[in-house]
Amino acid sequence: MDDFVELDLTAQAGLVKSGEVTAGELLEAAIRRAEDVNPQLNAIIRPLHEEARAEARGHARDSVFAGAPFLVKDLYCHMAGVPTTGASVITKDFVPDRDSELMRRYRRAGLSTFGKTNLCEFGTLGTTEPKLFGPTRNPWDTSRSSGGSSGGAGAAVAAGIVPAAHGGDGAGSIRIPASCCGLFGLKPSRGRISLGPDLGDSTGGIVNEHVLSVTVRDSAALLDATRGAMAGDPYTAPSPEMDYVKTLQSVPRKLRIAYTTGSLLGTHVDPDCVAATLEAARLCESLGHEVVEATPRLDAETYQAYYKRFWAMTATRAITALARARKVPAETLAGGVETFNQYLFGVGSKITAADYLVDLNWFHGVGRTIANFLGDFDVWLTPTLGSPPPVLGHFDADVHGGEEVMERFLQFLAFTTFANMAGLPSMSVPLSWTSSGLPVGSQFTGRFNEEGTLFRLAAQLEEARPWSGKRPPVFATA
Repeated sequence: MDDFVELDLTAQAGLVKSGEVTAGELLEAAIRRAEDVNPQLNAIIRPLHEEARAEARGHARDSVFAGAPFLVKDLYCHMAGVPTTGASVITKDFVPDRDSELMRRYRRAGLSTFGKTNLCEFGTLGTTEPKLFGPTRNPWDTSRSSGGSSGGAGAAVAAGIVPAAHGGDGAGSIRIPASCCGLFGLKPSRGRISLGPDLGDSTGGIVNEHVLSVTVRDSAALLDATRGAMAGDPYTAPSPEMDYVKTLQSVPRKLRIAYTTGSLLGTHVDPDCVAATLEAARLCESLGHEVVEATPRLDAETYQAYYKRFWAMTATRAITALARARKVPAETLAGGVETFNQYLFGVGSKITAADYLVDLNWFHGVGRTIANFLGDFDVWLTPTLGSPPPVLGHFDADVHGGEEVMERFLQFLAFTTFANMAGLPSMSVPLSWTSSGLPVGSQFTGRFNEEGTLFRLAAQLEEARPWSGKRPPVFATA
C-alpha cells in the first residue's frame, strides 16, 4: 500500500507544495489504486489517465490542490471533449464542447481529474445500477448498493482510490452514498455552487453539486475553491462571513439541536438508523450542545403525492430537452431509457405546467415550514436514510415495476429530500456501523447559508468519533 492512501487531498497537496513528491507521483499512485479495486467495484466507468497526466504536469505547485488526483461524476460536471453520458444509452455519445463552470473551478484549484464515476441513469434513483455500465458495488459488502446517484464516487472514496470525489445531490445523492459508504457528504445551500453554463434551474432548484470525502477539512476546502455563482445564475447564496476552512479553526459555540427519529412521511425506519440517530444525539450532548427531541409539522400524505409528481419531472425534463435538441418526439426518446425513467416520463408527461407551478409553490411552503422550525434550533438531526445499504436489485423497476420502486425510493429517502426542497445545507456524518459492519450515516441539516455551522459541528464529531481509520473489506492495496 502506498503512503498516500493515508492522506486526504489537503495533505497530498501539502506534499507537492513542500517538494517532497510531485503531482505526477500522486496521480500514478491513485491510478494504481484504481486498477487494484475498480474491477471489484465498477466505480470508475471512464478512465482519463493521459488527460490527467497532462493536467498534473501543468498545475502550479502553489495552486490550492497542487495537482492532486480527483474524480468527477458522469453527469452535469462537463469536461470539454469528454463524453458526459448520464449513464444512459440515449446520451452515451454526447460530447460537450466546453467545461462546466464547476469543472473550470476544479481545474483552477489544481485538481487532476483522472476518471469519471458511475451513477444511475440521469441520477434519478438512490442506487447506482445503470444498464449502460452495470452496478457499482459497495466496498463494505459487494452484494449491496453503494447508494446513488453518486454511488461511483462513494465507492471510489470509501475504497481508498481518492480521498474525495465530485457528486451531485437532487434528492440526497451526495448524502445517500455517504451514508452507504461510511463517508462525509455535505449538500450545500441552494445557489452555493453554480450549475452553469448549461443548467440554471434544474427542476425547481433542488440540484446541488459538491463532493464526498473522507475528511471534513477536504469538503470545506473544496467548497471554498468552488463556491459562488456565475453571471446569470437564477439562484445565489450569500458569501460566508469567513472561508469554510477557517471556520474549522474557530471555537464551536453551543448549539441547540433538534432530533427526529421517526419518518415525517410515515414510512418505516430501520432500527439501526434510529439507533444511529440516538447515538449521534448523545454524542452531541456530550460535546456540550443542547439536544431536544422535536419534529416539524408536515402533511405526509400530501407531500408524498406531490413529490411523486414533482420527482417525475426530473426525467421528463431531461428527455424533453434532449428531444427538442434533436428535433424528435419526446415519446420516441423515452422508449430508449430504463424502465424507471420510462415510468417517471409517463407520469411527468401528463402534468400540466400549471400543476407543476402549483406543486412547486406548495413545496416552497414546506421550505418555509422547515426554515421556521430551524428558527428555534441551529441544527436538525435525523437518520440520513430509512435503512442501511440495500441489496443490489432492490430498486430494479424491471422486476418490481416503476410504481413500487417509487414507493421504495420514498421509504429509503425518507429524510434527505426536505433539504433539497427547502434549499438548505445538509450533511451525512459517518458515526455508526451496524452489527454486520454496514455504515449508517446521521444527517444534520442547518439554516440557509450556514454551512459553517455544519462544518464546525462535523469537525467536532470527527475529532470525538474518528472515522477515517475505518476500512471496508475492499480497499486499495496497490
